[in-house]
Amino acid sequence: MDTGTEELAHIEMLATMIARLLDDAPVGDLEDAAKDPIIGAILGGMNPQHAIVSGLGAMPADSVGNRWTADYIIASGNLLADFRANLNAESQGRLQAVRLYESTNDRGVKDMLSFLIARDTMHQNQWIAAIKELEEAEGGIVVPVAFPKELEKREVSYTLFNFSQGNESAQGRWAHGISMDCQGTFNYVEHPLPFAKSPKLKPAPPYIYDTPPAALKSNPTNIPPSMY
Repeated sequence: MDTGTEELAHIEMLATMIARLLDDAPVGDLEDAAKDPIIGAILGGMNPQHAIVSGLGAMPADSVGNRWTADYIIASGNLLADFRANLNAESQGRLQAVRLYESTNDRGVKDMLSFLIARDTMHQNQWIAAIKELEEAEGGIVVPVAFPKELEKREVSYTLFNFSQGNESAQGRWAHGISMDCQGTFNYVEHPLPFAKSPKLKPAPPYIYDTPPAALKSNPTNIPPSMY
């Protein structure tokens, strides 16, 4: 709960910063800020719910009005998978905070963002440490570690299939040498072949009213490429 509680405090800090920047802001400052086309587009519009629903208070939504939902929570029950998701979230958060830092010339804003950037440094290190600890404890890096290796198609477990023009992907570490989990050897297939024939599936039943397959075959010149 330590990090989760701190992240809620970060939301409060950001909401407070925005409120203080907007409260009693001089008209001249607003006009100067609006000269930036991106900021001008934001200042020139407003989400009515901000006034009607929240009374100009902070809402659980992002800057374009997308509401926070429980879909943002990743709780799979597998800590190694979840901690990696946390590391990604902290990485994206620090990246965005740095971009905001570079986009402002307000000393106070830079000072606060500098604090948040530093905390994201700690959090990334925190999750990296936890991930390494779990990898050592579980004895593997591929999630889920406990799944029996013999139940997967081992012949393709460490194969990189080239589906691109050229073969530049063969130069990566992922295409040769011992695999990162030390359980196999990477190999590279430059010209992959299909493992089976093209499937022939039945069309949807008539009551769905899809375009009949016969119509697609009889007059292909009038059919968009996406329906071939």
